[in-house]
Amino acid sequence: MRTPGARLLIVGPPGAGKGTQASRLAAAYGIPAISTGDIFRENVRGETELGLQVKSFMDSGSYVPDDLTNDLVADRLSWTDADGGFLLDGYPRTPAQAAKLDEMLSRNDHDLDAVIELVADTDETVARLLKRATLEGRSDDTEDVIRHRLELYARQTAPLLDLYEDRGLLTQVDGLGDIDVVTGRILGALAQRGLKAA
Repeated sequence: MRTPGARLLIVGPPGAGKGTQASRLAAAYGIPAISTGDIFRENVRGETELGLQVKSFMDSGSYVPDDLTNDLVADRLSWTDADGGFLLDGYPRTPAQAAKLDEMLSRNDHDLDAVIELVADTDETVARLLKRATLEGRSDDTEDVIRHRLELYARQTAPLLDLYEDRGLLTQVDGLGDIDVVTGRILGALAQRGLKAA
């Protein structure tokens, strides 16, 4: 039986394996994995109005402005499949976005259940992303852009960790190693918080 109402975030530097683990956790808990990066890329490929707006930011390795991102996430969380919970990957990235997410959740009397931080070595994440760029032909994944994204993460996103740690929501997990092993670490850490997978 799945945990009803599980509302999770997965946080970590680019290349830490968030997307892979998000899909596995979503399946384990019966909730949708919502990745802002995937939604942005889909809109760019489809040349939608949003895609045209975000393409220049993605190509330079910069974050999409908060107002665009907040609107996109608010719309996605309004879908019926997210009524019973969700796992957010790539949002929030900044304390301002975290405040906006709090507002979205409070409208429905919801709270976050846990924030999973995948911890990974910088050089390892650069190597992972360069390999992915070669395999998937991602134009936004050059080494310079990757290192810029990691710097942005350290400067803008890392302060979120202090915020969620203060709230008692943060769970740190080693993101390096075999995919199944990392998934097991995360599920074990969440189970200790009373969030048992099916």
